[in-house]
Amino acid sequence: MKLLLDENLSDRIIHRIIDLYPDSAHVKTLALTNTDDLIIWEYANTNNFVIASKDSDFHQRSLLYGHPPKFIYLRIGNSPTSKIVQILRDNFYTIILFWNSEVESILVLM
Repeated sequence: MKLLLDENLSDRIIHRIIDLYPDSAHVKTLALTNTDDLIIWEYANTNNFVIASKDSDFHQRSLLYGHPPKFIYLRIGNSPTSKIVQILRDNFYTIILFWNSEVESILVLM
């Protein structure tokens, strides 16, 4: 399972979670910064990513269209990168269960 981190998350997170989430990427490394959410959504869908973001727009899109792609909504406000890394690491098994669920589209982490 691989994550696609939105631009509102630091690209420095990737090297700190790659051991748990191989082949994960940041929109910056894929030249998708300042790109419409629909394009990121379609890219994630086509390339089998789970989107991780603090952006409520993805939350709305996920409610409207379901999955794929799946969406991890990080409801954490302005938090340091270390806290985001810790949330993604601490919730690894929850995220795997979410990934394997056939009915869940959104996972909210706080």
